Amino acid sequence: MNKRFNPKRVALCGLLLSMMLVLGWVEHMIPLNAAIPGIKLGLSNGVLIFAVYMLDIPTAYVLMALKVVLSCAFLGNPASMMIYGFAGGLLSLTGMVALSRVKGMHVVTVSLVGGALHNVGQVAAAMVMLNTGNLMYYMAILMIAGIACGVLTGVCANLVMKHLKHMRF
Repeated sequence: MNKRFNPKRVALCGLLLSMMLVLGWVEHMIPLNAAIPGIKLGLSNGVLIFAVYMLDIPTAYVLMALKVVLSCAFLGNPASMMIYGFAGGLLSLTGMVALSRVKGMHVVTVSLVGGALHNVGQVAAAMVMLNTGNLMYYMAILMIAGIACGVLTGVCANLVMKHLKHMRF
């Protein structure tokens, strides 16, 4: 049987997607966005890091895409949320995949770069959609938040992976 379609693996992916959706919903309920628009903790990023390191790259991309589509459907305004979600998610995940392949690169570093790149992708999408370059000043604030939140999710993902490193997925 194809390893990717192993029932145990499919169930794990369903569990990971569910975790990402619940974490996204919890994040949606935390009023960080009221203080500084666009700031989120990026909790589901930890699940993607797990997928990159413990599963495989195609699975991580599928999980990210499903999370964006389903989150947009559940949390409202699907069209614009999807553009921002994919812009940030694709850039972030691609950067994390590339860095995860660098020998000796720590998971926390991979995560913080992913957090920063997510913001770069979303601001770039906003600049294109709004046809303005005036959002670059806001990038500094988002970069600080993205790096801090990336470190937090990286530490959490690293701790989880240490406890699950003996398992085969």
